[in-house]
Amino acid sequence: MKEYQKEANSDQFKANQQQPKVGGAGSNQLTLAQMRSGQKGKIMGINSGSGVARKLDALGITMGKEITKISAQWIKGPILVKQGHTQIAVGFGIASKVLVEIISRDIG
Repeated sequence: MKEYQKEANSDQFKANQQQPKVGGAGSNQLTLAQMRSGQKGKIMGINSGSGVARKLDALGITMGKEITKISAQWIKGPILVKQGHTQIAVGFGIASKVLVEIISRDIG
């Protein structure tokens, strides 16, 4: 049992070490929390445990889907996003774990 836990922890450590850098100069990838209102993006990954990933999946926020950030509250409040015809409010902590590739900025 302990050997299995060691292997799982080692694999998790390796996965964390291989996470892409987010939001650097010239980068087209940000977290959902870093996006500006009106920007559209494609979900590239979710950097969290399976519980958060399941919750986001139930809300329709999954890998490959396009979303639009509608608004955000000041000082780490909830973030409102649109996926398809549905608007969803996501907490700042969860939004910080959703990696998005920017597609465009919606002016209208």
